[in-house]
This record gives sequence, C-alpha cells and structure tokens, in this order.
Amino acid sequence: MSEKSINSAFSSWKIWLAVLIGLGFASFMLFSSLSEIHFVETKGEKGTHIWKDFNKNAKVDLSVKEEFKPQKNGDYRIKTNSEFIAEIPWKKQTFFYLALAIVFMFGRDLAYMWRIKVLTKNKLTWKSSFYVIMLWEFASALAPGVASGSTVAMFILNKEKIPLGKSTAIVIVTTMMDNLFYVLMIPFVFLFISSSALFPTENTVDKSIQFLFWTAYGIFFLLFLLLFVSIFFYPHFIKHFLSFIFRLPFLKKWRNEAIKTGEEVEITSKEFKNENISFWFKSFLATFISWTSRYMVINCILAGFVSLTFSDHFFILGKQFVLWLFMRVSPTPGGSGVAEYAFGELMTTFSDSAILIVSLAILWRLISYFPYLIIGAMILPRWIKKK
Repeated sequence: MSEKSINSAFSSWKIWLAVLIGLGFASFMLFSSLSEIHFVETKGEKGTHIWKDFNKNAKVDLSVKEEFKPQKNGDYRIKTNSEFIAEIPWKKQTFFYLALAIVFMFGRDLAYMWRIKVLTKNKLTWKSSFYVIMLWEFASALAPGVASGSTVAMFILNKEKIPLGKSTAIVIVTTMMDNLFYVLMIPFVFLFISSSALFPTENTVDKSIQFLFWTAYGIFFLLFLLLFVSIFFYPHFIKHFLSFIFRLPFLKKWRNEAIKTGEEVEITSKEFKNENISFWFKSFLATFISWTSRYMVINCILAGFVSLTFSDHFFILGKQFVLWLFMRVSPTPGGSGVAEYAFGELMTTFSDSAILIVSLAILWRLISYFPYLIIGAMILPRWIKKK
C-alpha cells in the first residue's frame, strides 16, 4: 500500500467521522441507560398501571414490563432511571465518596498501566501504557463479558512495537494474574462471610445462582492452572495448539503466521519462566491494586448514601465477587443490563428503597463504564493515525 493511499485512508475527515461515531455510540448507550423504565408503587396517588403476576413467582418485579398492565387509577406508574437519580438526596458525604470513587477508578487504571510496563520490562512509556489500557478498556466495554477485549489488546501491544508473540504471551499472563486474584480471594472471603449470607437459599433460582457461581469458580481455577502450566512448564503447548487449530481449511492460509506466533510465545514464555521473584511480585501487586480499586468504587458509592461499618465494607467486597461473575458471563456489551440487575439483587441488603438501589446502579455504571466508551472513542482515531 502506498503512502498516498495510507494518508487517504486516515484523512482528517475520516478521523473526525470515527470520533463522532464513537461518541454517538457512547451517547446512545448512556441515553438508553438513563431512559430505561421501571415501575414504582404510587402509594395512594393515581397511577397508570396495575400489577399482574406474569412470571408466577408471587413477587413484584419492578423492571419486568410484562408484570404491569395499563389501567387508569392503578397502583403503579412508569419511572425512568434519570428520574430516580434526580430524587437522590445529595449530602456533603455524598460528594466526598463519589469523588473517592473516581479516585479509585484512576487508581485501577494506573495499576493496570504499571502492570503492563512491568510485563513489557518498561519498553512502553507511561504515555504508551495509557493508550494501551484505555483502548483495551474501550474494547472490553464494547465486547460481551464472555469475550472481553483480549484479542484487541494483542493487536494494540503489537502496534506499540511489542512482537506479536510477546504481546500474546503478555495478554496470557494478565489473564492468568486476573484469575489468580479471583481464585485466591474467594476462599479468603468465605473465611469471614458465610455462604448463606452471600447466597440466599429461599428458592430454586437462588440455589441455581450458587451452583453457577461455584461451577464458574471451578472453570476459572482450571483456566489458571492451564495458563500457569503453559507459561512455566510446557510453553510449547501453545505453539502446538495454534498449529493444530490453523490446520482447519478456512484458517490454513494463516498457518505459517500462527506457527511463527506460537514460536514467539514459546520464546517469551521461557523468558517469563526465568524472571525473578520481584518481577512476579510487582505484577501481582499491580493486579491486586487494580482489582481492589475496581471493587472499592461500589463501596464508595454505597457509603455516599448509606451508613456503613467496616464489616459492611468487607461484606460488600464479598458480594462483588458474585457480581463480577454475572458480568463475566454476560452476553451483552460491557455486561450492560446484566450488571445493573445483578447490582440491585446483591445490594438490596443495605437498603429497602428500590429507588435508591436503581439510582446507585446507574451512578456506578456512569463512573465505571461509560467514561471508557467516551475516552476510547476520542483517542482511538488519533492512535490509529499515529500508528
């Protein structure tokens, strides 16, 4: 491809078009989230709907439209998420804890940037690390929870002049570290919080959630073992695996590149195997800080509106391991919809107000999800033009 055609492909008007499309998508998702409707009890006032037990669970499900039928002078009415947020009682402590939640979000990203610098042995500058992490988070926000943005991360690292094999190995190590954090913390949480507290056993649905959680935990544990063994004991496994997969007819033309990538992964894996304890300690410490900061965002949001003790904070952290599972298995981009529902189900312990719980769920996503869509949409065109 000639220099002229490259310049044409990344001309200014196309870059700005990409920015507008990205920001438009983020705005659409934000608008959809804020305009999402729920039903609330009118408590003596004239409503517009009545409740019908549509799913036969003898429970009023305020987010299920089929549960409510239009009727004059009914007991329920429609209310949007934006109306819920407008009714939040704002206090001095609210602003303090929301600011602290934003600080934890910055802490999460700084820890990710530190980890990627450690894993690349400082071949990435802080500026390059910022681009990598923001674009990685942008890809994760657009991808379903079950897919994440790992594939895109390999491409981004490669464009930052990290060989593709090493980029692949680095992404594998970050996945291994994330799973290690989860695998280690779950037993620790259950030392202090009973299973019945995290998983109510009042009905079949709650029992199936508990079964799903432990099944997923087992899968993450096995995935960690697989990645650990591949990196430290059998680095050639990945090369053989790629070679086998790319024998398929529709992938065969890329088989040579896949084998080369596998060889690079094998070489990089051997390098990782010989790293000292300090290297791995810093990598896992960065992982620990990033995940803890991610979880503390919810703690701060709740603390801004509800009085919490130290034990409450620990209990909320434990609950979030269950919440994270919902988001990991979500088929929607960034866990949208599933995350808000899971938040409401898990945090009702701390408030009987459905209005407050819905409002806090939206605030949480406004702080922890939508900014990555906006930032990613703004920096992606500039990064593409540069690379």
